Amino acid sequence: MPLKHILGLDHVVVTVRDLDASARQWQRLGFTVSPRGTHSPILGSGNYTIMFGDDYVELLGILAETEHNKPTRDFLREREGIERAAFTTDDAAAGAAELKSRGLEPLGPVHFGRPVDLPNGGKGEARFNVFRWPLDENPGSLRIFACQHLTRETVWIPELQSHANGASRIIRVEVLATDPKAAAEHLSRLIDEPVKQQDDAWLVPSGGKRADFLFYDANGLARRYPDAVRVGTAPAGAVAIVLASEDLDRAAKALGPAGVGHDGAVSVPAASANGVIVSFLPQ
Repeated sequence: MPLKHILGLDHVVVTVRDLDASARQWQRLGFTVSPRGTHSPILGSGNYTIMFGDDYVELLGILAETEHNKPTRDFLREREGIERAAFTTDDAAAGAAELKSRGLEPLGPVHFGRPVDLPNGGKGEARFNVFRWPLDENPGSLRIFACQHLTRETVWIPELQSHANGASRIIRVEVLATDPKAAAEHLSRLIDEPVKQQDDAWLVPSGGKRADFLFYDANGLARRYPDAVRVGTAPAGAVAIVLASEDLDRAAKALGPAGVGHDGAVSVPAASANGVIVSFLPQ
C-alpha cells in the first residue's frame, strides 16, 4: 500500500563548502537565488534556495558544527554535491508513524524555522516539520527525508520563481550506482513506488506529478553526457539534476560558455555547479 503522507519530490539538497560563493555561481548560471537563510541552532546550517513551481533546489552549507549536521560534514569531507532529496509530506508525524509501522525507525519529526527577507522589505519566517529515513537507508548513497511546509508563502515567493534560464521544475534526479537496479529497488521499497526499466537505467517515480529518480551505472552516465559535461562528476551517488526550461535557447544564452549543447539538451558540467551536472530540457 502506498505511503499516504508522501506526496513526491519536494527539493534536492546540494551541500557546498562555501555557501556564499556557491550562490554566486548558480546566479551566474541564470538562476534567481533567494536571500541567505540561517537555520535554527540545532541544525547549524544556512541555505539559499532556487525556487520552481512545486519543487526547488537548496544550496546548503554548515555554519556551526552540531550533532545533527555530522552526516553532512562527513559528506563534505569527500565532496560537494547532491547529498539528500526531500519528499513533500502533508503530516510529518503521520508520515513518521507510517515508516514505524513498516519496521523502519525514522529520525524525527523535528520542528525548525529560519527568518526570511520578504520582497517588500519586511521579515517573515519559514517553518517546517521534517523526519528522516534511517541514515543507513540511503539508496545509491542518497539520503532521503520528508518535509512538511507550515508556511509555504514564505518559501514559494513569486519573485523568486522566475529564472533567466527559464527553469520551471525538476524533471528527474539521476543517481550513479554500481548496481543501479538494486539501488532503484531499494528506493522503491522505501517510498512504495514502482521500478520501471528504461533501456540501460531504472526509473522510480517520486509520487504524483513530481520528479522521477533515474539510476544508472558509469556506462549509462557516459551515454547520456559527453566528456565535457562529466568533468567533476563524483564516482557514485546522485550526480545530476534535469530541469525543464521554458525556452532552451534562453537557457543556453543564460548559461553562456558554461553550457554544453548535446542530444536536444544543454547541460552544465559538474565542475561548474558544485559537483552537480545541471541539464536543461524543453518544457
